[in-house]
Amino acid sequence: MRIVHIVTGGVAAARALEVTRLLKKQGHEVHPVLTRAACEFITPLLATALAGNRARVALFDPEDEAGMDHIALARQADVVLVAPASADFMARAANGLANDLATTLLLATSAAVLMAPAMNPRMWAHPATRRNVERLAADGVRFIGPEAGEVACGEEGIGRMAAPEAIAACVEELLAGSADAAGRPLAGRRVLITGGPTLEPIDPVRVIANRSSGRMGQALAEAARDLGAEVTLVSGPTCLPPPAGVAVVAVETAREMLAAVERALPADMAIFAAAVADWRVDGAAESKIKKGAHGPPTLRLVENPDILATIARHEKRPALVAGFAAETDEVLENARAKLKRKGADVIIANDVSPDSGILGGEETELHLVWPESEEHLPRQSKPAAAQAVLHRLATVLRQRLKD
Repeated sequence: MRIVHIVTGGVAAARALEVTRLLKKQGHEVHPVLTRAACEFITPLLATALAGNRARVALFDPEDEAGMDHIALARQADVVLVAPASADFMARAANGLANDLATTLLLATSAAVLMAPAMNPRMWAHPATRRNVERLAADGVRFIGPEAGEVACGEEGIGRMAAPEAIAACVEELLAGSADAAGRPLAGRRVLITGGPTLEPIDPVRVIANRSSGRMGQALAEAARDLGAEVTLVSGPTCLPPPAGVAVVAVETAREMLAAVERALPADMAIFAAAVADWRVDGAAESKIKKGAHGPPTLRLVENPDILATIARHEKRPALVAGFAAETDEVLENARAKLKRKGADVIIANDVSPDSGILGGEETELHLVWPESEEHLPRQSKPAAAQAVLHRLATVLRQRLKD
């Protein structure tokens, strides 16, 4: 396969050459493209030697245009990898600029694009960078990392480029998962997703609720759509606009959500990301409960149906069933227990303790807990995390349906 490897400026550029070496070792044809800033850290000669193809830097180079011009290079790529992806490069790419060879290639390609960000943690956390990541993700760009740790300036935080081995493996997944030229591994598949909170009435005015924003469920639905799936999103009440190209079923209570999920079957894959209320009031009042001389009313709670467990054991069970576990302590231990108890294929767990800022927030950090293994996705925007999750689940689904 032909991979265009864009290297942008930053200390991580030196580690990026290990990615080039790994991809070539796996039998791929790698074409390095260096930004001017990248040349401050590595030389085109070194990148050429490792890739076995001449590293390109200039947008207008007579020698390049006489051979394989930059548009042909973009058109013939199977994957465009940007590793490392600097904050500046992502800002330019998010705004559609084409002021050097690397950004021009991005505009000219229809191949899958994978970015591995690397920068100072404060730059990664800046609202401008977060907006740029969101925009790129909405345009279909996939992300891996960044990871937490010590960066070159000595600061600790999220900003390290993902490990070269992980980046190379992600490229392999993109190549293996391409169901068509646009890299849509879920083309022709039906994916069912739940998201948002459920609201359980106490009376016509008051409800039992939670802090879920619905962002993760919507991000998963958009990621599945972008990978070619026919998507149904069963969502509790949120303030988010419905995602384009997705069939949205609006519900309020847990029982309504279960009924809507069962009506949406059969499906090839089901992802249960909704924050479903565990209990509801037994016999909600038909009129508003008034304050009285006897103090607050006593509410008797009864257990709601377990949607994940019900579908995991359903006669129309999807080939792949994934559940979310929002935990405030002992995240992995509780996720492992939930995996066994519910009968799901994988539990996607996250820490929603108050200090994490994840519940209702714009970022998340996930753990994929399988029966025999666990995978960690570092803290990143919810759209980026959703893309990583869907690519992983698509790979597993493809293998299951093949078997």
